[in-house]
Amino acid sequence: MKTAEARIQTPNNVKNEAKTNVKIDVKNVLFLTDFSVAAGAAIPYAAAIAKRFGSRLHALHVQTPVVNPMTEPATWAALEQSAARETNKQREALRLSFPGMHPEVIIEEGSLWLTLKSVVEKNKIDLIVLGTRGRLGLGKFFLGSMAEEIFRQAPCAVLTVGPSSQAEPPRDAKFIEILYATDFNPESVAAASYAVSLAQEFQAHLTLLHVIKDREVGDLLHPGDLVKSSARMLRNLVSKEAELWCEPRFAVEQGSPAEKILEVAKQRKADLIVLGVRRPSGLPGAATHLPIATAHKVVSHAKCPVLTVRG
Repeated sequence: MKTAEARIQTPNNVKNEAKTNVKIDVKNVLFLTDFSVAAGAAIPYAAAIAKRFGSRLHALHVQTPVVNPMTEPATWAALEQSAARETNKQREALRLSFPGMHPEVIIEEGSLWLTLKSVVEKNKIDLIVLGTRGRLGLGKFFLGSMAEEIFRQAPCAVLTVGPSSQAEPPRDAKFIEILYATDFNPESVAAASYAVSLAQEFQAHLTLLHVIKDREVGDLLHPGDLVKSSARMLRNLVSKEAELWCEPRFAVEQGSPAEKILEVAKQRKADLIVLGVRRPSGLPGAATHLPIATAHKVVSHAKCPVLTVRG
């Protein structure tokens, strides 16, 4: 097992310049699939991260129950036999999806979320990787129901290849440009650690971004002062040692956080966006430490995968 180490400073410690050693352990990666084309788009990313971190790779497919109690009992045996044959084919398909990696294939029946939660806890999963086709509503993409629930409730980091991601996933996923966005909330420290560690593992360029919301009546600080203080706090998130190899860039923008994150990601040609998220407050899309629905909107519209990390 390989551990990447990043030295991160929390915003609360900006004044005393105290550095905190944060080790990112990605011992177990879980690839979640429904065997759709969209789900398959996440395969290269699950493989690449597992290889880079020396992680144990798990592949999970959750089936709906084969036997319906409302059907004739005499048909149950035949249904179960047919399902068993299909399950064997699915197991083999998942193994072949990760050549040379020998993933632990898990195929179970039941509720998606309850099964996933059990598998995550039992196998001590550090990262879930999934792809979603999403759904269209009011002319805009939203996460599919499966991804929506996982995005809002997963206790670990989640890498989502969203509905707006490139149509053809790379054969070998590589992160060359990583964008990390923060509002300096303490929850974002965990996400910063992932961003720096991934930049180190993939030898990628790292951009740290803070978006200042449009000024409201009564704001006391001048925008120029906010930009300067924000830039200083961004720099304090990365240690001097890390700056030597990841060549971080720091950006401060003003406007809608989600729109600016997507805009900067496009400008930088980002291969990965990293965000910190809180536990859900009960409202769909509100599980983020950034303004309400920011993380949800970014995942839904990003042209690259998005990594959301629990604080």
